[in-house]
Amino acid sequence: MKKTVIIFLLFIGQLTYCQNYKFGKVSEEELLETQHPEYPEATAAILYKKQKIMFDYIQGKGFIQSTEIQERIKIYNKEGFDYATKMITLYDGASSASSEKLIGLKAYTYNIEGGKIIKDKLKNSDVFDEDTNKYRKTTKFTMPNLKEGCVIELEYTIESQLFSIDDIAFQQMIPTKNFELSLNTPEYLIYKTFLNPRATYIPQLTETKKRRSVTITSRERSQSRGGGLANYSSSKIDFNDNVVEANLSNIPPLKDENYVDNLANYQSRLLVELERIELPNQPIEYLSTTWEKVTNTIYDDSDFGDQLSKNNYFKKDLEILMSSKPTNDKIEKVSMILDFVKSKVKWNEYYGYTAEQGVSKAYKDGVGNSADINLMLTSMLRYVGMDANPVLVSTKNNGIPLVPTRSGFNYVISAVNVDGKIILIDATRKHGTIDILPTNTLNWLGRLIKEDGSSDWINLIPEVSSSEMVSLNAKLETDLSINGKIRHQYTNYQANRLRNKYDGYGDEKVIEALEKDKGLIEISDLNLSQINEVDKPVLLSYDFNIDEAIEDVGGDLYLKPMLFLASKENPFKQDTRIYPIDFVYPISDKYMVNMMIPEGYELDVLPESVKYQFNGSDGVFTYMANKNGSYIQFVITFELNKTLILPTEYKQFKEFYQLMIEKQNEQIVLKKI
Repeated sequence: MKKTVIIFLLFIGQLTYCQNYKFGKVSEEELLETQHPEYPEATAAILYKKQKIMFDYIQGKGFIQSTEIQERIKIYNKEGFDYATKMITLYDGASSASSEKLIGLKAYTYNIEGGKIIKDKLKNSDVFDEDTNKYRKTTKFTMPNLKEGCVIELEYTIESQLFSIDDIAFQQMIPTKNFELSLNTPEYLIYKTFLNPRATYIPQLTETKKRRSVTITSRERSQSRGGGLANYSSSKIDFNDNVVEANLSNIPPLKDENYVDNLANYQSRLLVELERIELPNQPIEYLSTTWEKVTNTIYDDSDFGDQLSKNNYFKKDLEILMSSKPTNDKIEKVSMILDFVKSKVKWNEYYGYTAEQGVSKAYKDGVGNSADINLMLTSMLRYVGMDANPVLVSTKNNGIPLVPTRSGFNYVISAVNVDGKIILIDATRKHGTIDILPTNTLNWLGRLIKEDGSSDWINLIPEVSSSEMVSLNAKLETDLSINGKIRHQYTNYQANRLRNKYDGYGDEKVIEALEKDKGLIEISDLNLSQINEVDKPVLLSYDFNIDEAIEDVGGDLYLKPMLFLASKENPFKQDTRIYPIDFVYPISDKYMVNMMIPEGYELDVLPESVKYQFNGSDGVFTYMANKNGSYIQFVITFELNKTLILPTEYKQFKEFYQLMIEKQNEQIVLKKI
């Protein structure tokens, strides 16, 4: 009996420990935990998070949204210190009535020293506010006295007169032990809620209705004594809250994998979209019901549609430009105007599909956000008679818009119809050109909006392959070194990648980058050309010498024909894949290798020619080897026509890729005569 009582008390004690998440009640057990029980590799873990969203009615203001957050995080080691830096982003509207504010911020760091729990409070002087852009501000702070094993805890409330509700994320890069959600929306605000269908972790939610009463006080002038006194009367309004709740435990972390477009696309989260407003005694206001409604609302925004109609600020300059280089070639016109905008207005690195400065001011000041620049670009193209329209885009870090919503987009580019062919352009980046967009905008589909207000989806994924063509001539020396010359030609996105990589580099820095991780190589006679001529391929050539590039085994010489160009290992190592592999754009690579056999040697072993395929023509690797007199010649190609490899295709693709890697690293053998 005594033993039973002890076990029961231990159970109650453990239960109390597990459930006691009152703010400030950090336990010794939490501080002494050295690793997560299920994810020992985790650098930190969310021990507890509570998120409560509700709307209170305030006289004269209407419904005010409040979001209460409490979070407790365990830091296991120094790599987890990043989770002790917090950034809270708030909407900063043109007036206080449309802004959000942070209230009641409290935060502490807990450590255990000499058997005692010590806590350090976050000081007001360590909290910083900064303007993110025209519409956003960020409160940023790092918790004090961080040590391995510490626990941090914070709570705050965001108060907002906005009706929009941000996505509610259940899953993070670190595991979550406990998560409590309570989403309460009044019956007058009709929201659609749905879980991210691309997530692998699906939480259990409950939906109920709760009755609530709100007292409204009104003020009336008294009819007596000249109406100088005021009478106050109160009335109650009863309404239902639509409630979504969750009480979750052991939420797995997102798993980082190679070649993932954006992990947030696969994050378990609840999306909440305001569909309509049905306030008493007022007409119903429909919002995000269809994509056409969304795009019409965006086009009617003065920071979008009105910007497209303005042209007085650029007319004179543009007319001078077009008359200086008269042409009837439409593509040439597009290129001229694209280059003009790029040279005239620099990107301030802020995203947005609505203008921040306004196109006129951005043109005058020479700086603007993505909408300032690309709406200006579209307007100029229209002015010279081109069929140009803006395209709403969601960048990869913003996810993929799954339902009709304005918040699903955060960027805008321009589309031009040239003789029935749609070309896409963006003027924010220095090396952008026709059909070469920033790679983070290549996110499935964009929404093209025409002048008449109609809209349609447009594919953002490139259809034309980006190529690297390599010509390598090598001479094998008897001292086991190799001398040679190599020439690369890069097109489209591969050229754009190289331009961005080497932007501002001198020859010495380029050589340093080329020599990195290539063994005992020495590069000379570098020639990097057409790096700034964005409409042409990038050309790169150099001489090289590699010491100890050949292995001498009993007088026989062993070497890899692709030398330092061969991929060393397969990046796809895991047995299974959770998320798709994203290669961003189609690839077409070709390597032509010529090797001179040194005197006194003859070819003994030549790798056989092969052709490997993935899913028909989605991926093709060919390897052709041939001896031609005193030369050994190789032609090696890799074509990837499918940019997104699904998890169900992963096993087959991994095998295909492994065969390709192994073939690239096969050796030829030269035998001494």
